[in-house]
Amino acid sequence: MSNVKYALLIIDMLEEFVRGRLRAEAAERIIPNISRLLEFSRSAGIPVIYAVDSHYAKIDKEFELWGPHAIRGSAEAKVVKELEPREDEYIVHKRRYDAFFGTDLDLLLRELGVTTLIVTGIHTHICVQQTAVGAFYRGYKIVVPVDCVAAASREWHERGLEYMRAFLGAELVSSDKLIERLKRELGSPPSSQYL
Repeated sequence: MSNVKYALLIIDMLEEFVRGRLRAEAAERIIPNISRLLEFSRSAGIPVIYAVDSHYAKIDKEFELWGPHAIRGSAEAKVVKELEPREDEYIVHKRRYDAFFGTDLDLLLRELGVTTLIVTGIHTHICVQQTAVGAFYRGYKIVVPVDCVAAASREWHERGLEYMRAFLGAELVSSDKLIERLKRELGSPPSSQYL
């Protein structure tokens, strides 16, 4: 058993960004990949954390760029049904790109004993990248399954991946290879409570 403690972070896989006004077509395509990684994480006892945009209706700096979006409590701010959180999983509400900024994400990860963060979600070059920057500043190892992140364009997606690889030391890997490696590292699921 490895002494590395992983957590799976799912960023902004919300109705707003998958099927709403600010949707990216590529977001639909990564749902099955994230879903497989999510199911594996649950079975292996890897903590699952959702970082979700959750904006106040009338005040938010991001509205100057994107217009009102993911308003707290709205249908657009809900995680898509395919990736819906379970009651025993964690939800971190964020108002900026970086899921660490102004949230208790770092405290939560430290309480869970996490050293390596598996980062998934939308958009590769915005919220995923900025959250990875936040993780880097706080000393976490970063793993990015490249088929579990997406952006509105291929160029932006690749730009985000290259930034995280070159400047944050992020490991870029396919979700299938990551799952196979985690199976070897973690061995059998620790107990049926994670099934």
